[in-house]
Amino acid sequence: MIRRYQIRVTGRVQGVGFRQATLNQAQQLGLTGWVHNLPDPRQVAIEAEGEEHQLDKFLVWLQEGPRFARVDTVWHAPMAPQHEPTFRILED
Repeated sequence: MIRRYQIRVTGRVQGVGFRQATLNQAQQLGLTGWVHNLPDPRQVAIEAEGEEHQLDKFLVWLQEGPRFARVDTVWHAPMAPQHEPTFRILED
């Protein structure tokens, strides 16, 4: 079943390649949506959509993030699917 999650990740998540690594991971898992830096330099916003088991894998990956990141928290909540065609980085 297709699900969509609103996700917030906090920690050292800006300036460490987090958005690009998130894009790569989402594409590998076949997810759609976006990732975006928030004004608070310790937060990144994500919306991700796909099969529930793929989203579960994505959430596990987000707990660690890329090599130079330090993830403190990952929060997520369900939302209505939007059927986007791709996963992308939203520019600041």
